[in-house]
Amino acid sequence: MASRTPAGPVTMEDVAREAGVSRAAVSKVIRDAHGVSAAMRERVTTAIATLGYRPNVSARGMRGATYTLGIEIPELANPFFPRLLAGVTAAVSASPYQLIVAPADPANVEGYRAIQALVDRQVDGVIAVSPLVEPAWLEALAATVPVVMLGRHDRASGYDTVANDDEAGTRQAMRHLIDLGHRDIAHLTCEETKTVPGSGVPQAIRLETYREVMRESGLDAHIRVVRTPTGEAGACRTATRLLTGPERPTAIFASHDEPALGVQRAIAEAGLTPMDVSVVGYDDIEIARHPGVSLTTVNQDGERIGRLAAELLLERIAGRTEPRQEIVRPELVVRSSTRPPP
Repeated sequence: MASRTPAGPVTMEDVAREAGVSRAAVSKVIRDAHGVSAAMRERVTTAIATLGYRPNVSARGMRGATYTLGIEIPELANPFFPRLLAGVTAAVSASPYQLIVAPADPANVEGYRAIQALVDRQVDGVIAVSPLVEPAWLEALAATVPVVMLGRHDRASGYDTVANDDEAGTRQAMRHLIDLGHRDIAHLTCEETKTVPGSGVPQAIRLETYREVMRESGLDAHIRVVRTPTGEAGACRTATRLLTGPERPTAIFASHDEPALGVQRAIAEAGLTPMDVSVVGYDDIEIARHPGVSLTTVNQDGERIGRLAAELLLERIAGRTEPRQEIVRPELVVRSSTRPPP
């Protein structure tokens, strides 16, 4: 390729000419779309570096707005996600935008495919709950379409984030249990791929903070991390094994309300009560407030998180370019699922 420096701002056409490919091919590489060969990716990325090209989000306006916003969520079964959707819907209700919801593909749980599908349908902006998507991939995506990520603690330059203060929420939950007198506190969380230290994923922060609080309280010997499959049923099976084992904990702090409900079910089926084993969840989903459940949990205000995400996305579409990171303060809600230890 013969390198040159175009007069004026570098365009996608300049990159395509430099790389010897089509404009569509350049767009695919920038979006990290499927079906791009390694050779083409190298040619285009070399041309981008040579010319110093930086995609301009506002250029999307040249093709005309579609007045659609895409929102990707990991799954429909988790009762917390409808609360996020409610907040997003409320924020865009007075705007001309229509929401398109894309659940993540079970075969592609990271969320890449669902997010890419929304972008391919030319939505004007994307809100996503994808804790395992690489930040570099998101930065490249955000160069072509406005993006707001939920539940991530990234320090991004090209996209916005809205997250709960997971450390503060975990400390509230753990302090409550310790103040009640509990020492043998187990933490029920998901598989290791979602709790990598330093990843900024909510479950990872909650796990790290659980360990920190236990150590700070002189309870190192009682640290117990229990992994469970996703969902209430899997958590129930895991909790049953934990409750019938030789060293039953007096309290269980679950990383979400859904597995916490599974723990409560296991406690009841074992003929136990909160007087025997206390349970704390995280989310404060609707059923947690039911008198028959009465789950002590951390309310992270899903509606507010969704509303903030939609407001930031609309600002991005209107032309804002500087990144924003919003943190929502959680609040512990104490109910009857927690009692002093036996």
